[in-house]
Amino acid sequence: MPTSPEPSAPGWVRRHRRVLTIIGISVVALLAIAVSAFLWWANDTYPAEPAGLAAVQEDPRVDLDDRGDVVILRPTGEDDGRGLVFLSGAKVDPQAYAVTFQEVAAEGTTVVIVKPFLNLAILERRPLEAFTDLVPEVGSWAVGGHSMGGVKACSYAEPGEADALVLLASYCSGDALASSTDLDVISVSGTQDGLATPAKIDDSLADLPASTTVVRIDGASHAQFGDYGVQPGDGTPTISDDEARESISEALVPFLYPS
Repeated sequence: MPTSPEPSAPGWVRRHRRVLTIIGISVVALLAIAVSAFLWWANDTYPAEPAGLAAVQEDPRVDLDDRGDVVILRPTGEDDGRGLVFLSGAKVDPQAYAVTFQEVAAEGTTVVIVKPFLNLAILERRPLEAFTDLVPEVGSWAVGGHSMGGVKACSYAEPGEADALVLLASYCSGDALASSTDLDVISVSGTQDGLATPAKIDDSLADLPASTTVVRIDGASHAQFGDYGVQPGDGTPTISDDEARESISEALVPFLYPS
């Protein structure tokens, strides 16, 4: 017996389906635009200033090895067996910190400067070993970071993972380290910082061990902890970049090389 054809859907059902299809396509398109815009923003980085980078590359005391996702700064002279894994601030090229750690490396410490995933340290998921294993001859490791990089560094500063924590214009997002007794910590900040402001740094000190070394560089801004030019929202420095770097080195060298 022949079957009769199925009746077509009512007009309102067809219209409803078309509306849902249009909405679905629109949502997908908006998501694609949003993701593309985010990726463009995340990869629009602050590059290193050419003069500072050239000065490091020409310094016979240190060797700079840029591997793309990390920049390794080694001493060419005697190696003290110490190392520092340092995470870049948000959207800052890791090369911009080579001049920051020029004197630290010249003194004998190897510095591994990390370019985080999508240039945002809060998105970084690689374990600390992914960076320390790049320099197996180093036996003692510190971890640190600038700005957002320092926030992420706090999560790496667990017992047995790192011996010390270096925060440059940064702080921890919680108090997990506050009761630590076997972690050396230094917090270095600037009085003219418009992003990690002195008030924010003061409020965050309760999240660090009581033994934390606190250094405030009078006149230094947020961007002077790297070498990448002016950063929106930052304060106006009242000291030169060279003076800021000298003060940073004066704080870090004795911390990383205790007598």
